[in-house]
Amino acid sequence: MLRGLLIEDEQHVREELQQLIGKNFANEVSIVGEATSVKEGVKAILTHQPDLVFLDVDLGDGSSFEILSMLPEINFEIIFVTGYDSHAIKAIKLGALDYLLKPIDEDELTEAILKAIQQKSKAKSNEVLVDVASNFYKNKVHNKIVVKTLEAQHILNFEDIVFCKSEGNYTTFHLENEQVLVSKSMKKLQPLLDDTIFLKCHQSYLVNTSYVTKYLNEGFLVTKYGDQIPVATRRKDEVLGLLF
Repeated sequence: MLRGLLIEDEQHVREELQQLIGKNFANEVSIVGEATSVKEGVKAILTHQPDLVFLDVDLGDGSSFEILSMLPEINFEIIFVTGYDSHAIKAIKLGALDYLLKPIDEDELTEAILKAIQQKSKAKSNEVLVDVASNFYKNKVHNKIVVKTLEAQHILNFEDIVFCKSEGNYTTFHLENEQVLVSKSMKKLQPLLDDTIFLKCHQSYLVNTSYVTKYLNEGFLVTKYGDQIPVATRRKDEVLGLLF
């Protein structure tokens, strides 16, 4: 059974989480403690040594990222809980971490807990994910994204991504010597990439402008590695204007 911990400053949200977890996961998750602030959260984690923490992003005395930065290690699964804060949501997505929006949706909660139960790798991998999210949330660094495949978690530096190609609900990140296929659409991934670096030249393509060396009149951008990236006719003037 997973040892669960609630760090949330709104009582009604804690009660709702308790009720839904008890209803759907009575034999899988046991809530061993609660906390309502950064100070209490750090103490509760060190005291209870949980396997799974439900973590409100914004607490009365700070943010949940402050809690995580004070810990010697992050050896538990995290499900962030937040309102419709676009900045917080983007940070969490950049780190490929799980989150729930308030008010809590029972189906989304069930899905998030099932993923946590199935997660085998805990300790150090989560520290990297949190670091990516935390840096963006604190307005420090926005130069990488974490993407998950069936085999691994990939931390991709923006400067290493040559271009992205989308096919339906899948997107392939093309690096110099590697391709990473993820089960997310371009529509979901594009907002997480820096739009001062990546240019959408076609419905299915985003290209890192620093790799573009020329434009072919047939309608293609060419990268330093010889990749030919199509330019949509309706985007041609905008693309050439930005590049050249």
